[in-house]
Amino acid sequence: MKGLFADATEELAAVFARVVRPDDRPIAVNVQGMVPPDALPGLFAGHAFVLIDHTAVAVPAVQAAPGLRHIIFLGTGARSYMDPEALAAAGVTVHIIRGYGDTAVGEHTIALMWAAARGLAAMDRGIRAGGWPRHEGMQLTGRTLGLLGFGGIAAEVARIAAGSGMRVLAWNRTAKSAPGVSFVDLDTLLAQSDVLSVHLLLTDATRGFLSAERLARLRRGAILVNTARGALVDEAAMAAALRSGALGHAALDVFSEEPLPAGHVLAGLDNVTLSAHSAFRTPEASETLLRRALDIARDLPE
Repeated sequence: MKGLFADATEELAAVFARVVRPDDRPIAVNVQGMVPPDALPGLFAGHAFVLIDHTAVAVPAVQAAPGLRHIIFLGTGARSYMDPEALAAAGVTVHIIRGYGDTAVGEHTIALMWAAARGLAAMDRGIRAGGWPRHEGMQLTGRTLGLLGFGGIAAEVARIAAGSGMRVLAWNRTAKSAPGVSFVDLDTLLAQSDVLSVHLLLTDATRGFLSAERLARLRRGAILVNTARGALVDEAAMAAALRSGALGHAALDVFSEEPLPAGHVLAGLDNVTLSAHSAFRTPEASETLLRRALDIARDLPE
């Protein structure tokens, strides 16, 4: 049973080499990053399973590679790149990997929050351009952090934020409890959050969850942090709220379209801090991710 890591980067290929074991199933590594759709059938041919990082996979690509039976997606957000149900109907099972980078993403979320609160990105841009911009920031100690969704990543964010003196509220689609976190209804979360951090899974039910109407219910000048999925937020409504000042700042690691297109409206707003879908990119998280992918591959039925 042969496998393929279809879209490895040089960085991930190096991590893969560190964690692979002699008793793992044979997996070829294709180092080219994101693969164009027309190249996928030929690449998939002869492989029973593939590891996918950030390449979109449509049903025709797997139908043209009849031996393919499993896609192991490196993360939780497979729906951003493929339709798991449609692929299942075509005979291909999509596997996802949870929990591998909770601490990494949690730390990045906190970093974005602090950068937004103190206007670090705007000051950095201004100084590099020869200016000396000075911004009055938001002091976060004593402020309220709202967590929209509560899983492993949100729990890490809550741990760090509570340790820095913030009040932590959370809303989740199912009942949960956690030390130091007050669970509230959605209206309360939106109304009381000085910082709202998004931690929902992307599904048909949560796509566009932060609509114009819900964004309008945030405190004026609030900070929005998103390290989950771009499609959870109505980007046009968010941009309008940022331009008007109703939303004070957005700190974003994820976008509806990635990479962010040149000239995108969000890149032109001073009250936006951007990172390139990299919250989970630490050596520790990457090693855990690829080791778990190899374990899934090893346990696949013949």
